[in-house]
Amino acid sequence: MATYFWIGLGSALGGIGRHLVSVWSVKHWGVVFPWGTLIVNVLGSFLIGLVSVWVGSERRLWLGIEMQQFLMIGFFGGFTTFSSFSLQNLNLLQTGEWQRALANIFLSLTLCLFSVWLGWGLGKLIGFR
Repeated sequence: MATYFWIGLGSALGGIGRHLVSVWSVKHWGVVFPWGTLIVNVLGSFLIGLVSVWVGSERRLWLGIEMQQFLMIGFFGGFTTFSSFSLQNLNLLQTGEWQRALANIFLSLTLCLFSVWLGWGLGKLIGFR
């Protein structure tokens, strides 16, 4: 149960962090471009890459499994799911799996864009707008 607690706490804090960055970016740049989302995606991708090196096989920083899950799954997952996507593609590229990485990138972007459009259309059709 402790694992779920730490992941949940990390997710909550990551979500709050994402909201704070979004509010801050709207105050500074407005809503014409989704700067907040771009910032959290880029920052989250950078941070998950950094932490993965520190806690991975090189073990430059020792963190217990619960703290790793708090950060890697919870906080970064709550802050942005794009960080996991980025790390997984980096791992594929580093192991020479270029085709799988490109397929994942292409499929993720196209299927997610299609899915958001489909959900939007269905919501509009049934009156959730």
